[in-house]
Amino acid sequence: MALPWQVVDSIETSEGLLELRQRGESDFLITIANRVLMNSHANRSEIVLSELACQALASRKQPRVLVSGLGMGFTLKAALDSLPAKAQVVVVEINPVVVKWCQGPINSLTDDAVNDRRVTVEVGDVAQVIAQTAMAQDSRFDAIILDLYEGPYEEDHLFGDGALHLAAAALKNDGIFAVWSEDPDKGFERRLRDAGFDFEKQRPGRGGRRHVVYLARLRQQTGKGRTASRRPAGRKKKSRR
Repeated sequence: MALPWQVVDSIETSEGLLELRQRGESDFLITIANRVLMNSHANRSEIVLSELACQALASRKQPRVLVSGLGMGFTLKAALDSLPAKAQVVVVEINPVVVKWCQGPINSLTDDAVNDRRVTVEVGDVAQVIAQTAMAQDSRFDAIILDLYEGPYEEDHLFGDGALHLAAAALKNDGIFAVWSEDPDKGFERRLRDAGFDFEKQRPGRGGRRHVVYLARLRQQTGKGRTASRRPAGRKKKSRR
């Protein structure tokens, strides 16, 4: 008989009760409003997401990478495993309690990835970080990896037309934009092309529910500089998967 789940920690959020649950020594769940967001034993697509994005940066000695959200840290750990010693990784997580969990009770799942010397953790909205980088133009990313709640289903402040143009402006030439999604999304694919990306998609694993990994590469630009889109970003949506 399977052991019962025990609540390790919880916090009320605008989307419902966010909980970290544990069963046995290494079996963890993060849930919101009783919906499972992530499972410590089912993370193949998150790992592939980071592996593909960071392996595409193999020729870059000091890549600068943005990862969001943190979740249980598997996306971050896979990125670190594929990046060189001089890489810089900015992790953006909207809920500070998730950072606390990754530094504490689930720290061992990722070999303390959140405290790796290459990592800087910021608590906030990744859309704002992308927009600020797009406008500044002096600290652009080699890759942006978005592992967020549900994925790019709606035209919103992260995956709408304006948001994708901002993402393009926040990337260096030939930069990588990697996105996790529950399912393929034709509208998102169209918006990617319109924002200047070419992409491929994969469905990691075999059998059962297979999520989608989008690996988009910014088409190389000619001429001097780029300007960020100033289109309205649209309404805000859920930011965790």
